[in-house]
Amino acid sequence: MLSAENAAAIGAEGEAAYPNECCGVLLGKLEAGTGGSPDRRETESLLPVVNKREDAEQYHRFEITPEDYLHAEKEARRQNRDILGFYHSHPDHPAIPSDFDKNNALPFYSYVIVSVAKGKAAGLRSWELVADRSEFREEDITWR
Repeated sequence: MLSAENAAAIGAEGEAAYPNECCGVLLGKLEAGTGGSPDRRETESLLPVVNKREDAEQYHRFEITPEDYLHAEKEARRQNRDILGFYHSHPDHPAIPSDFDKNNALPFYSYVIVSVAKGKAAGLRSWELVADRSEFREEDITWR
């Protein structure tokens, strides 16, 4: 679940970072599914992260360092929340995970991607890497 405010904030970050990629962490509550139903994730806040990829690569890559992840873990704990996943932008490309995204993702987490076309947010989609890491599957975004 993603609020319209958080979706707008991700879009605004993508626009501000354009022509480079923005990135950040999704914080919220995880409710385990029962009886075969999927887990329910409700994003309650965003934790923007400075893209640590080298400058010449930021137009098509992002990097969240181990130190950034540790900071996110501490912030999630402080807020009594969980890390649900990550978000980033795709400047002038669709909101579809790249091979690079797949090779650097982990199963379970949600990966929200916002497409930024010519400096304007142009679509937002969410993905989850399957357990065998063979592909991403699109997640339904429930707006609240």
